[in-house]
Amino acid sequence: MDVPLWLWFAVLGVIIAMLAIDLFAHRKAHVIGVREAAVWSIIWVTLGVAFGGYIWAEYGAELGQQYYAGYLIEKSLAVDNVFVWAIIFAFFHVPREYQHRVLFLGVLGALVFRGIFIALGAVLIDQFSWILYLFAAFLLYTGWMMIRKRNEHMDVANSKILKAFKRVIPMTDAYHGQKFLIRKAGVLVATPLLAVLVLVEVTDIIFAVDSIPAIFGVTSEPFIVFTANAFAILGLRAMYFLLADLMHRFIYLKLGLAFVLIWVGIKMLLLDVYKIPTSVSLAVVALIITVSIVASLRATRGQSRHEIVVENAPPFRIATEEEMAEAEPVWRRSARVDQDAEIERSSRGRS
Repeated sequence: MDVPLWLWFAVLGVIIAMLAIDLFAHRKAHVIGVREAAVWSIIWVTLGVAFGGYIWAEYGAELGQQYYAGYLIEKSLAVDNVFVWAIIFAFFHVPREYQHRVLFLGVLGALVFRGIFIALGAVLIDQFSWILYLFAAFLLYTGWMMIRKRNEHMDVANSKILKAFKRVIPMTDAYHGQKFLIRKAGVLVATPLLAVLVLVEVTDIIFAVDSIPAIFGVTSEPFIVFTANAFAILGLRAMYFLLADLMHRFIYLKLGLAFVLIWVGIKMLLLDVYKIPTSVSLAVVALIITVSIVASLRATRGQSRHEIVVENAPPFRIATEEEMAEAEPVWRRSARVDQDAEIERSSRGRS
């Protein structure tokens, strides 16, 4: 696949422009409702599907099908990512009007990390083609573990990442608007929102470890791998606000995702024996995801939307007006601290 340099820059330009539009549209903290989330979801999906149409028209049906297969895999795995975010937000009692900022930065980080992983994966495959078999074995193992642990959810309270974070920087139990850091009595302190952002970024990286090998199982073209990932990830924020309160209804989705990973793993193992057509692979992935979603919604008919509740979650809260007023600027020390520093310098000069 011969991709001119201008096309890479054009895609990056579109991504940056859409991120800027999204950031401008949500520049003020507010609660994002289902209707707004649905509109943005339609916009992101339309953009992703339309780009696949361009690939199909410009580079042919085979590469177009590879893009759609990769896009569908990444979009499906992203739903599981969304549900993990929902558990993290529920554990920290993150006010809904603050959630978009965290997700925006989380998606931005995910794009960067996945770009790095994709570049590394492309280099490894180019230099060591046998590494595809390692990817296949990893996908089979991951799929099997997802089946075994399909009813288990992330235990935020016992997260090693959260424990390490608390050891590195002290954290207050109160939200100070959308601030990630504040200064109290001259000491830099994290708000719960920073801990949430760190966990979101780490989960993005963990999910990338699964999804990048999976998409390399349907295409070896770095441009398709990156664009399918990027357009699938760009809609994650809207997808979260659309689906987070419906997590309890997708009871068979994780099972379906497990079978998708197993299918892609088998496809990769058979590369030197029989190359399964991309059209067949795309149809199988679409069928698995469709069946798991339809079966989930049928089994949970009559259940309405409701927020996730995490048991034994700490009592995080919103800071009072007095606490907000007492918080010092992060990047500028208080006058008292500056005065103390000046006195210390003066005393050293006299001595």
